[in-house]
Amino acid sequence: MAHLFLVKDIAFQAGLSTATVDRVLNGRPGVRRQTEMRVKAAIAELEKQQAGAMGSGRMLAIDIVMETPQRFSDAVRAAFEAEMATFLPGIFRCRFHFAEVMKPAELVQLLDRIRLRGTHGIVLKAPDVAEVAAAVARADAAGIPVVTLVTDLPNSARIAYAGADNRAAGETAAYLIGEFLGRDGGKVLVTLSSGRFRGEEEREIGFRRVIRARYPDIGITEISEGHGTDAATGTLAAAALAADPAINAVYSIGGGNRAVLAAFDAAKRPVRVFVAHDLDADNRALLAARRIGFVLHHDLKTDARSAFRAIMSRATALPRAVTPSLSSVEIVTPYNMPAAD
Repeated sequence: MAHLFLVKDIAFQAGLSTATVDRVLNGRPGVRRQTEMRVKAAIAELEKQQAGAMGSGRMLAIDIVMETPQRFSDAVRAAFEAEMATFLPGIFRCRFHFAEVMKPAELVQLLDRIRLRGTHGIVLKAPDVAEVAAAVARADAAGIPVVTLVTDLPNSARIAYAGADNRAAGETAAYLIGEFLGRDGGKVLVTLSSGRFRGEEEREIGFRRVIRARYPDIGITEISEGHGTDAATGTLAAAALAADPAINAVYSIGGGNRAVLAAFDAAKRPVRVFVAHDLDADNRALLAARRIGFVLHHDLKTDARSAFRAIMSRATALPRAVTPSLSSVEIVTPYNMPAAD
């Protein structure tokens, strides 16, 4: 397996021991196919990062840890890779740890393993629970800066939050749906991936506040714990529709939009207005097909840039810490959808 990298660098990128990587590279027996694929993927990632790296600044290796559906993790990976290739004066190398569902204990174990192995920083999308905050505190005590992404851990030792103003995003969704439904009213199905994420909770709080204050004739039904996956979210949506014939709109905070629409189709129920978050591949297709009306989008590359700057400020001991500004929320329709990167 031809390559130009040190075994320890490949092992770091793949999350494997140097002994395991050495066995793979030298074609020794006793290596699982999955392990071999991880090593090949790590080498490909290193080659891509080396080709795109600019300048001769200090190399900073960081870990991106996220519990999120694959459609969103794909968008995050693309954003970080795009920013990594152009960021100056430092050169970043990212290792990605994505899972659609992780138990808090599994997430904590991963964070502790990264801390013990060593890293220049962690970018984290995780539920706001005490055990995760404790793991962040251990990383900070070890000199490892943690930046939260998209959803915050405000009571933790994280050094910065990179993302949008989630409460304002929820308020914007309420305005769009309230103005669209008007005096006819109705009921909105609000979908969360999980109540454990602070960012989703903030969106819901903002949404409920504006609906209550400005559109009192509109009701709300909430579903949660579908984790943004189609199967679980679709089951929850179908049950909600069966229980309440008044539901005629959707505010999708947590994703699984294809499954939600399929539940409406199966019930032969119309959706008067559907507001979603993030321009991932699924939402682009649904928006283009007019299956959803609005997408509340913020630029993930801006978030990646903010995370890089915050980590660099700690790693290079800048005299003044960098405080990322919140990324702006854009209302995207089928008529102003930006081109895919």
